[in-house]
Amino acid sequence: MHSIVNVQGVDIRIEGRLLRIARLERERYKGLADPEAFLDGFRQCQYKADLFTFMQRLPETKPKYSYPMEWDNLAVLLISTFDHWWTKQVDNKTRNMVRKAEKSGLTIREVPFGDILVRGIWEIYNESPFRQGKRFPHYGKGIATVHREEATYLDHSIFIGAFLREEMVGFIKLIEDDTRNEISLINIVSLIRHRDKAPTNALIAAAVRACADRGIPYLVYSKFAYGKRQRDTLSDFKHNNGFRRIDLPRYFVPLTLFGRAAFHLGLHHRFYDRVPGSVATKFRELRAAWRNRKLRSILEAR
Repeated sequence: MHSIVNVQGVDIRIEGRLLRIARLERERYKGLADPEAFLDGFRQCQYKADLFTFMQRLPETKPKYSYPMEWDNLAVLLISTFDHWWTKQVDNKTRNMVRKAEKSGLTIREVPFGDILVRGIWEIYNESPFRQGKRFPHYGKGIATVHREEATYLDHSIFIGAFLREEMVGFIKLIEDDTRNEISLINIVSLIRHRDKAPTNALIAAAVRACADRGIPYLVYSKFAYGKRQRDTLSDFKHNNGFRRIDLPRYFVPLTLFGRAAFHLGLHHRFYDRVPGSVATKFRELRAAWRNRKLRSILEAR
């Protein structure tokens, strides 16, 4: 359960029933120039929350503020030039995968937002209800819903498509932040039936080139590690493509007495995060195996 409110021109997401936690709706794209002034105003507004959380922004990794904090992390690729990434930051296996995409006949290009792009994304989303052993949240969405969701942040967005002749077989959405210091990789999805052509690797290479051409030094691919989760195929993919873990302070500012007590008791963490890493890993493996069997039966029926 959540709500989006606007405070001092900033969109804030407030989540939770018992413990109400507020955070920036556009955390990776628009930060707080003056957290102290913002928090003073937020405390006086009509929207009530128990905790406010925000992450410090790149490139500053040492804590700047005296608020209570914990360490969070991002998967970050430091970019100077495309050639430096190609020759110094990835290995032969990754380079061969990008070459494989080209030899398979894929072409990669930036695509303007419009009906052709949206229809291609819609077709990719609706290929399978499962991806990477998980239920795919975009499966079953109508084309109007896809259009509305992909139309967010268009003034800061870059879409890149992977094409096999006229068919879009993969895409990536990038969003540039307000400082032009980093680009966040928001979505990267390809058709499962064409994964042998390595479209995802080719799209990452195109994202690196897009950052280098725009002089933006950081490409961020969400988190590198989630809670107690051990390394998985996604973190390995990020590592193989040159992304590295960077730890950044995440601040938790109590706004009520309950918020202060909840933070000290660790109630701001999900129950799942308290499960031992080995147990959580085993559960994910069993879930992935079951869903992969479901996926094979769906693809074989087509």
